[in-house]
Amino acid sequence: MSHADTALLVIDVQESFRQRPYWQTDDLPAFTNRLQALIDGAKVRGIPVVQIFHVESDGDEHFGPKSGYVRTLEEITLEADAVFHKPRHSALVGSGLDVWLVENGIRKLIVSGIRTEQCCETTTRHASDLGYAVDYITEATLTFPMTHASGTVFSVEDIKKHTELVLSGRFARIATVEDTLASTALRSAA
Repeated sequence: MSHADTALLVIDVQESFRQRPYWQTDDLPAFTNRLQALIDGAKVRGIPVVQIFHVESDGDEHFGPKSGYVRTLEEITLEADAVFHKPRHSALVGSGLDVWLVENGIRKLIVSGIRTEQCCETTTRHASDLGYAVDYITEATLTFPMTHASGTVFSVEDIKKHTELVLSGRFARIATVEDTLASTALRSAA
């Protein structure tokens, strides 16, 4: 598949998360390093970078359009080719992204963003079911520890491994930043 048919999705990489009680910075430097390398590599290759923000209008002050937090995470430099606002976990529901992808002939998606097991995984599953090829870049996703009803705490590593387990070979190709960029050769100068 040609990189001309490819788009990078940067999902929910927004200041809203910094306001949440579960926010942790332990994995932030590694995440921002890998995500920035992915964004920069996509730009060099002529791959459109699509930024998606999660926006809620029903009382969540941190994800509300008037909060001031629905903006790019300060550690990331990003000039998006297209920007969408989504009201659901899947970036393909209610945002207009689905129409934009069809209009631009996109057939392959590179998925990155916040949270690994929520909006990134949900968008990946949905995209696969719609027929898109998907590269899921786990190292360019961020999540936080979660506590099960039993009291068991699942670490970031546990959550990422589980996400890779359930997506790999069924819904996506699990790839590193370098793997996915290597599979998309530089666009020749015209």
